[in-house]
Amino acid sequence: MDWLDSVKWDRDGLVPVIAHEVRSGDVLMLAFMNREALALTAERGQAVYWSRSRARLWHKGEASGHFQQVHEIRLDCDADVVLLEVSQLGRAAGLPGIACHTGRHSCFFRRLEGGRWQEVDPVLEAPEKIYPSRQGGAPTAVAVRGEPLGEDSGQDVPAPDLLARLAAVIESRQPGQGGDPATSYVARLFAKGTDAILKKVGEEATEVVMAAKDGVPVKIVYEVADLWFHSMIALAAFGLKPADVLAELARREGVSGIEEFALRKVRQREQEGS
Repeated sequence: MDWLDSVKWDRDGLVPVIAHEVRSGDVLMLAFMNREALALTAERGQAVYWSRSRARLWHKGEASGHFQQVHEIRLDCDADVVLLEVSQLGRAAGLPGIACHTGRHSCFFRRLEGGRWQEVDPVLEAPEKIYPSRQGGAPTAVAVRGEPLGEDSGQDVPAPDLLARLAAVIESRQPGQGGDPATSYVARLFAKGTDAILKKVGEEATEVVMAAKDGVPVKIVYEVADLWFHSMIALAAFGLKPADVLAELARREGVSGIEEFALRKVRQREQEGS
């Protein structure tokens, strides 16, 4: 029997999940997983939840770089609650990680005192620093692995300038723009160089193929989002923007794919002959 079959999923196919930090012993958060999220968590060794508000998989830390490294996955006696033993990543060594979107170490920062809820844990990092796109307005809802445009906001997919906004976030992670490899997944990729970036693009392309072979729509969308995201990092590494790609697609609009391929071969022969 598949180990996933032992979990008592609720009527929506979900199970509550508690994230417990190994080092500090703190309970960091409560979230939910569906079957796919739990399988991915076990496979990747990082927490992947199911966002009920956005109805999609949510790789914890995709918006902030504050990932959860999973050491153990446990199931309670009734098989209806999952416990993750994790390390909360995303900050320099020796500093407590941030699990809460408010910038606190734990989501459980309110304590009942004298009949009132008191905030007893400090904000470790301003939310607008963790989520740059939240400055000056409501957060967006789209997030992809590494650097998102908002986490679990529940809003609709934003307007067509999404790519430009995401490109701006990626650009801000460049070494020359102050990107910090200690706190940013994208900055770490930039620091490793173009070979590492291109390797990730290849890996994500392979995962798209595998997801398509599985035929699970939500998984295909998740992996294509990863591929697009890493492709945008590659563009930025070479000084290019999504607008350059969109301009090329606009040039091809209305042109037969067969014709475009033939013209490309002609141009290639001309370049080789010059």
